[in-house]
Amino acid sequence: MKRTIDATANADVLGPYSHGAVGSGMLFTAGQIPITPEGEVLSDEPIGIQTEQSLSNVERILAEADLTMDHVLKTTVYMTDIDEFDGMNEVYRSFFDGGLPARTALEVQRIADGAAIEIEAVATAAED
Repeated sequence: MKRTIDATANADVLGPYSHGAVGSGMLFTAGQIPITPEGEVLSDEPIGIQTEQSLSNVERILAEADLTMDHVLKTTVYMTDIDEFDGMNEVYRSFFDGGLPARTALEVQRIADGAAIEIEAVATAAED
């Protein structure tokens, strides 16, 4: 049985989906673009600021399920310019105090609302 997560501290979703879903001891987030809780997409900001906002959105989804970034097992990072990889990594690293999760990063042609980055996460929701 799944349970959906609607992070009330985040902006409303942009389509017919939830911020996240929990099932079988796992939490899956929807991809998070750099959108503020007020609904402003930071598409004109540098990659570091966009990365920070996207990961802050992931954090708030996890918090709705009483989880933290330490529960994240894997992320997928979509970027419109892979040449911004180092700038993304600089901010990304700061969100993980414990061991870093597995990650896939890839370049895509476009992301919703002109964003330069979108990040999704898979976390363990099971107690160890």
